[in-house]
Amino acid sequence: MPKAIVMPKLGNTVESALILTWHVGVGDPVSAGQPLCEIETDKATIEVESSATGILLARFFEAGDEVPVMRNIAVVGRAGEAFDDLSPVSAAPAEPVAPSDEKRADKVFISPRARNLARQKGIDVSDIKGTGPEERIIERDIRALLDQQLKLTPVAKAMLESGEYQIADESTIDRRVAKSDLAPTSSGDSAEVKEIPLTRLRRTIAKRMLESIQTTAQLTLHASADATALRGFRVRLKSSADALGLRGITLNDLLLFAVARTLPTFPELNARFEQDRLFQYVRVQLGMAVDTPRGLLVAVIRDADSLSLRALSDEARRLADACREGSIRPDELAGGSFTVSNLGSLGIDSFTPILNPLQVGILGIGSIKLEPVERAGEVIFAPHIGLSLTVNHQAVDGAPAARFLAQLRENIANIELLLAL
Repeated sequence: MPKAIVMPKLGNTVESALILTWHVGVGDPVSAGQPLCEIETDKATIEVESSATGILLARFFEAGDEVPVMRNIAVVGRAGEAFDDLSPVSAAPAEPVAPSDEKRADKVFISPRARNLARQKGIDVSDIKGTGPEERIIERDIRALLDQQLKLTPVAKAMLESGEYQIADESTIDRRVAKSDLAPTSSGDSAEVKEIPLTRLRRTIAKRMLESIQTTAQLTLHASADATALRGFRVRLKSSADALGLRGITLNDLLLFAVARTLPTFPELNARFEQDRLFQYVRVQLGMAVDTPRGLLVAVIRDADSLSLRALSDEARRLADACREGSIRPDELAGGSFTVSNLGSLGIDSFTPILNPLQVGILGIGSIKLEPVERAGEVIFAPHIGLSLTVNHQAVDGAPAARFLAQLRENIANIELLLAL
């Protein structure tokens, strides 16, 4: 019998996914486990595989369609088999799926995000014709309606119509827009301005960073650690026997190891703060910021405090590669207890890292540079690495944060002793 291919549910917060491309066409033979299409969520890009062997009998959605999770997107079976009962119309009884006026009279076919926005703005959605799959009302439909409902002063209207100005703050949609609410579209000829639509991931990053700043009291402490031993040990690793498998261990791996072994002594930092309650983790679920062409992702090294240096290095490399290739799983991007972000390779001495929401600590790592130090009564220049620790001051005071940073500095300066523990 024919088998439905379902849009997978990739995490508790994912409501829908965008179909980027189909790899097979209707009528093509497919095998179980064969990638059928590529989809994108706000966290990652993954491939949906066939769960059966046969012929692709139907595709219910095409590239560019945003499809709710757990909705049938295709059917695989034998040539000539009937599959009407597997179409999205019959497979989604919880929501009206036909766009007819008769069915819309009882229920509105609308995405959860669109419904929330409409409720916040007091928008009646009963007469809106959606632009999503099967005329589903999606967020962009609500925003388009809000744009049409702007109240403009005559001067503001003329400025917007000229094409040289735009609304500076989206919050003005709730009131009359005046000249002071507008900003130039560019410093020169408007023809030189190119609008770049934000990707789902970029919108998600923007939302979470703003929420982080708005909902936490962030305090950043700056320090530096002697990197002499760190550098020396890295040189010895690079020249070690190939059979040991240690040559690929990087400075960043050593720093991740130091953080993972320091955190258990400071459980107040290996925690999340949620609804005025502090939850401390028993093990270190170490978040690692990864720069990708699609934007910043934070992959989580599970139980990092129990891993050897080599095992931690292997896992960090695997996760970073998966992030850059777009094959990272949603569960590998969730559940972190503390995050490390390294900008040292880009020449940044220190910076103010922004907390990953709910976590109470994030460490920013800067570049290595020479600093004057006194040794045996003489001033010499020694390599030091920049450390910037941001904590949520609602959950962590400055003194415990400073003590963690002090212990981390000592562990970095004596990295080989830390490895012996």
